Amino acid sequence: MAESDIRRRRVALLLFFATMLPLAAGCGKNYIPNTALEDTPENWEIVRFCERYRHAVQDMNIGLLLSLASPRYFDNSGTVTGDDDFDYRGLEQILKERFKNIESVRYEIKYRDVYEMDGLVMVEYTYTLSFQYRVGEKSQWANKTADNRLELERVEGGFLIVTGM
Repeated sequence: MAESDIRRRRVALLLFFATMLPLAAGCGKNYIPNTALEDTPENWEIVRFCERYRHAVQDMNIGLLLSLASPRYFDNSGTVTGDDDFDYRGLEQILKERFKNIESVRYEIKYRDVYEMDGLVMVEYTYTLSFQYRVGEKSQWANKTADNRLELERVEGGFLIVTGM
């Protein structure tokens, strides 16, 4: 190979890397794995809290779920009528009722967005819930995928859920 060919290749490689390096450096933000959330310390803190919630649901741990709820907790059950609304005082009974015939749960969350509104942290996510439940003597499986939003209030040392369980 001639010396001029080697020089041309070197120049071409240098031009290639000189062009690509700025593009690679500015190619975007880092994201928390398996989420659409930017990799920041605050987002990690929020995800860690929400993962405690997810595991509590999966383990059907009513005590832990209650400890993650704010005393101001209120849920309208996603309806416009008020007859199915409940607050923190009614949360334990609602959880007991929901878990009553459940034998096992798998709860997966894909975090889509985190933002602040009206002094609360909004965590928007898509969940997949698979659960085994009893109907009489029979066990059956069911699946549900849906979007949800947890609304969190900041407290000393972390967060509490205001609505969305």
